[in-house]
Formats: sequence, C-alpha cells, structure tokens
Amino acid sequence: MTTARHRTRLRWEIAIVLALSFGASAVYAIVSIVERLTRETALSQQTATINRPLSDRPIFDLVSQLLSFAFGLAPVALVVYLLWSNSRPHLSRLGLGRPMHGGPRWWGRETGGGVLLAAAIGIPGLAFYLFAKAIGINTTVVPTALDAAWWTVPLLVLQALRAALGEELIVVAYLFERFRRLGVGPWATIVASALLRGSYHLYQGFGGFIGNVIMGVVFGWAYQRWGRALPLIIAHWILDIVSFAGYPLALALWPALFGAPAG
Repeated sequence: MTTARHRTRLRWEIAIVLALSFGASAVYAIVSIVERLTRETALSQQTATINRPLSDRPIFDLVSQLLSFAFGLAPVALVVYLLWSNSRPHLSRLGLGRPMHGGPRWWGRETGGGVLLAAAIGIPGLAFYLFAKAIGINTTVVPTALDAAWWTVPLLVLQALRAALGEELIVVAYLFERFRRLGVGPWATIVASALLRGSYHLYQGFGGFIGNVIMGVVFGWAYQRWGRALPLIIAHWILDIVSFAGYPLALALWPALFGAPAG
C-alpha cells in the first residue's frame, strides 16, 4: 500500500525526472511555439531543424554529437536505476526483458510487433504532416541539417535510438509505472502521457503536437494492453531512422513537399 508520504515522494520524483528530460523539453517547446506565432512570418513559412551541426569543423562536430548522444541517455539511466528490480528480469517494471510466459523467441515477436506498429503510425503520420503543412498549422520540419560525412548516417541512427529509448522508457514505461502506484487510472495515464509527448513537439507547430498526441495514445494503449516497451522502442527507432536518414532522398525526389520555404 502506498502511503501519503510515499505518494508525495513519488510526485517529487516524477517532477525531477521530467525536469531533467521531456518536461523541460515541453516548456522550451511551448516558449518556441509562442515565439514562432509572434513572428511576422507565417508558421507555415518557418522551418524547424531537428539534427543540426554542433561545430563547423567535422571532427569536432562528430565528437560533440557523440557527447550529445551519450549525455542524452542520462535520464534513461536514471529511470533504469529508479525502477531496477533485484530479481530477474531486472527491467520488468519498464516492460523490458523476457516476459514471464514468453518463449525463447519472445524478442523476435516483439521486434516484429514494433515493425508493424511503425508501419501503422508512419504512413498516416507522413500524410498528416503534409496535410498540416498545407493548411498552415505546421512548420517545415528538417530532420537533419548535418553535412554529408562517412559518419552522418550511423550518427543519425544513434540519435534515433536515443530518442526512441528516451521517449518510450520515460514518457511511457516510467510514467505508467509511477502513475499506477499513485492510483491514476489507465486512460488518464494514457492521455497524460500522450499530451506530454505532443507538448514537447510543439516547436514543430500544431501539426506536430496533434500527430504526436495521436501517436502517444496509440503507443500508450499498446503499452497498457501488453505491458511491453520493446515494440514501442523498435517502432520509434524505425520511424526516426526513416525520417532522419531518408530526408535527403525525400528532399531530392519531392523538393516542393519537403523543402524549406523559399526566402
């Protein structure tokens, strides 16, 4: 039974974890969308870049990007530490590890589920992005502005992994476990997680917010239904790899759809 004192500690713990991760990102994103809306340039004529160079010298850009990847996983390490179980599977409270009734190939089934989930989210998500951009409620999202180098694609794969691990283990698995202990209902938890996911994408515009809220509801429902985080991580990783690494190809093939506004 969770005492009142323990619930207070849990609330403080959640606040600290979010302040070190996606809660802070949400605040910055809200400030960003307000700043964008107060510009003279229409929202649809603005761009939002996700992966940008951190130095104009390639070797230092690579080092800085790798440091960003490593330190960006610190909040993930924190929730792993907080929810670590002494008994196997150690990460069961984060929906990871061999399930109790899983066979020897459980990871293959969960990976396949992640691929299917990526397809179910990715195709409608791309259509919604183009629609939101066309009606003027979204910026032009530039997934990467990194210069082409031998390490660019591997780095983008790593950055996609960081995003997948961070969002699915903190915004879904961690929050679901902690909200359950606080007595929050399943659908209230799903909605809260989805709204948080949407809020830290507001820097992209209202289309980014709406699309990610929908994604958050789907991912949250799937986690509530099966309690497994690996399919969500795989799906998110695939979506971001396609977005990050596929952007130059999409820009070359369909510049009018994916290119930044002129001027």
